[in-house]
Amino acid sequence: MQRQFDVVIERDEEGFYIASVPQIRGCHTQARSLDEVMQRIREALELCLAVEGAPEHSLEFIGIQRITIAA
Repeated sequence: MQRQFDVVIERDEEGFYIASVPQIRGCHTQARSLDEVMQRIREALELCLAVEGAPEHSLEFIGIQRITIAA
């Protein structure tokens, strides 16, 4: 059975790509390139599912919004 998961990718101040899967708590990784981070997040997701199992509740991805506030 195949399942789809959403991956959020960000880049930190040192240029590393950070990938996380919101549906799976603690499922994240980093790499220097987009290709490498996608490979690593797939491996991390497979490991998380093997250890934790599939999530009971499925989230529907809606989108990402950016807001600005005074800090």
